[in-house]
Amino acid sequence: MVKLIYTEKYIKRATKFVKKYSELIGQYEKTLKLLELNSYHPSLRLHKLSGRLSELYSVSINITYRISINFIVDNDKIIPISIGTHDEVY
Repeated sequence: MVKLIYTEKYIKRATKFVKKYSELIGQYEKTLKLLELNSYHPSLRLHKLSGRLSELYSVSINITYRISINFIVDNDKIIPISIGTHDEVY
């Protein structure tokens, strides 16, 4: 099991996201739990980003919304970076 480490910056972004999209709270929480339990679960659609975000990965909350993460496999840590729609995150 990996550990999620939340930065202040991410907490602010996530708070805004949850206020704006309150109907997604359940899906968002499920995504975070699954990320901790099985980061490679197919429903997360974990993939490495490219270009200026090439050091980050992305997981899907659903078809429209994503969480970009710093995925540190060696230390079993995941640091969420951003959350939002595809365009907001990328």
